[in-house]
Amino acid sequence: MKAVRLTAWGREPALCEVERPVPHGADVLVRVEAAGLCHSDVHVIDSSPGALPYRPPFTLGHEVAGHVAALGPHAESPAVGERVVLYGPWGCGSCARCAAGRDNYCDRREDLGWHGVGLGRDGGMAEYVLVPAGRHLVPIGDLPADQAAPLSDAGLTSHHAVAGVRHALGDDSTAAVIGVGGLGHLAVQILRATTPSRVLAVDIREEALALARRSGAHAGTLMRADTARVLRTRTGGVGVDAVLDFVGNSATLELAADILRPGGELALVGSGGGQMTVRKPGFLPPGFRLSLPFWGTRPELAEVIALARSGALHVEAERFPLSAAPEAFDRLRRGRVSGRAVLIPG
Repeated sequence: MKAVRLTAWGREPALCEVERPVPHGADVLVRVEAAGLCHSDVHVIDSSPGALPYRPPFTLGHEVAGHVAALGPHAESPAVGERVVLYGPWGCGSCARCAAGRDNYCDRREDLGWHGVGLGRDGGMAEYVLVPAGRHLVPIGDLPADQAAPLSDAGLTSHHAVAGVRHALGDDSTAAVIGVGGLGHLAVQILRATTPSRVLAVDIREEALALARRSGAHAGTLMRADTARVLRTRTGGVGVDAVLDFVGNSATLELAADILRPGGELALVGSGGGQMTVRKPGFLPPGFRLSLPFWGTRPELAEVIALARSGALHVEAERFPLSAAPEAFDRLRRGRVSGRAVLIPG
């Protein structure tokens, strides 16, 4: 079968011919229908040897949807033919958090040598992917694969981030989404679907603000020197109740600190390399709270799929054949993807 693999550190991914995996034990073999591309994939590709615990070669792809093709002899579910999305942050499988479907916060994550499917373990940018247990699969029914696959990270991570700040987003509240790409445009929709909050969007690209408006944002503004003043004006001068930063560079963190009202919540999702100095007293608003959400839980993924099937979530997706993975990665690096790039095998 064909697979997009990271063959060594310092090399671009290559489309390779590899053996189709055979399920053993509790394994489940999934025929891939769609696999999303993520900036996390770019971070992995660009990593220096030793920066991550992974050992190449392995197949990329942690946003995966498809149907069950075969079961190992000890796998009990799901049934062959069932359409599923993969819950990606595979943990140790035996700690209390993994047992509760919270593999994203596995107690033994530092000892594993991987972070999940496509992140140190063979992933879904291939015709088939081997899943170690049926518990990592969530049914999607008739949801299109190019919609379902990005929901397993872009949707799940956004949902998890929103869930962490939702207590601050009651009536007459305001939330700001910084960075309206693959995750940000879904965060806007999740905020609109699950909170009464007014949603403001920030990006450096006009086309991203247009995407934010299509996704339900009440207003958007470009990232400029006066953006904090503009956003504060839109809140009557008090500031926003929560910021979801999907960029995470120095400029966006500074903006978040400038626009948060006292008691405000900052969910830092993006890995843009920015730093924030926390001191007391200092420049941060009183009562400020910071969260660093990582992916999400398996029950939350089921909630995200349910939202999508209800019509509350729609992924803006650009489709590419598996053979066009290099072009898709190039477009992603240059910020030329609207929403999410999705690879379609076969």
